[in-house]
Amino acid sequence: MSRHVTLPLGETVPALGQGTWQMAETSSRRAQEVEALRLGVELGMTLIDTAEMYGEGASEELIAEALGSERDRLFLVSKVYPHNASRKGVVDACERSLTRLKTDRLDLYLLHWRGSTPLEETVAGFEDLRRSGKIRYWGVSNFDTEDMEELFAVEGGNCTTNQVLYNVTRRGPEYDLIPWMTERRMPLMAYSPIEQGRLPKAGLLQDIGLSHNASSYQIALAWLLQRPGVMAIPKASSPAHVRDNRRALEIQLSPDELRAIDAEFPPPKRKHPLEMI
Repeated sequence: MSRHVTLPLGETVPALGQGTWQMAETSSRRAQEVEALRLGVELGMTLIDTAEMYGEGASEELIAEALGSERDRLFLVSKVYPHNASRKGVVDACERSLTRLKTDRLDLYLLHWRGSTPLEETVAGFEDLRRSGKIRYWGVSNFDTEDMEELFAVEGGNCTTNQVLYNVTRRGPEYDLIPWMTERRMPLMAYSPIEQGRLPKAGLLQDIGLSHNASSYQIALAWLLQRPGVMAIPKASSPAHVRDNRRALEIQLSPDELRAIDAEFPPPKRKHPLEMI
């Protein structure tokens, strides 16, 4: 089974991708991480997320090593530091990321979080990159609803996605951010979709998992993948973990199971400030 999400301009991308935060930080794990990334692509998880912040570029270099020959199959995402987000700074940072990734373009380039640079400058830099063919789309990360409204008030500020912390235990975005994005046909990209492995291992998720021959983590990921307009980018640094994540695509939670999850992990009834890890 494969699930896809549609971007605002109509292109479809896999709902389940691969994150790379905290990869490429231990040399003894490198071969395993390379193998994991390659396996994920073989299994259809061709959306790859990275950032210049991850290992100060080491994650991007790992992706080049693992997937350089697969570039045309990938939907490649990277992110720029806020302190590099001036009009010229965005362009320069992108060039450095392209060099580390050994590619001539990014499919999606995100502002990692909001800093002090005016959004007008960042948008101008993104648009310069888009016109030059260095990026195909741009977006943001860790933007709350008010930030998105400010962004859309900027000329040319209509972006492709917003990457935020969202999982079964952190449902705050459902109150107003996700409805705001849905109105604009903008998908959400969820990072830390299983709370970096800190979800409760016992309890409801485990109970539901028993009927699906799945772990509580797989149930949490399956729940997220059944949300409309949501992409998830879990990190997996071993082939076994990649296969575990891919299995979540094959799990279809029933209406009763979804109601039980809502009772155990209630959707928000009021505004919660956007959380970050």
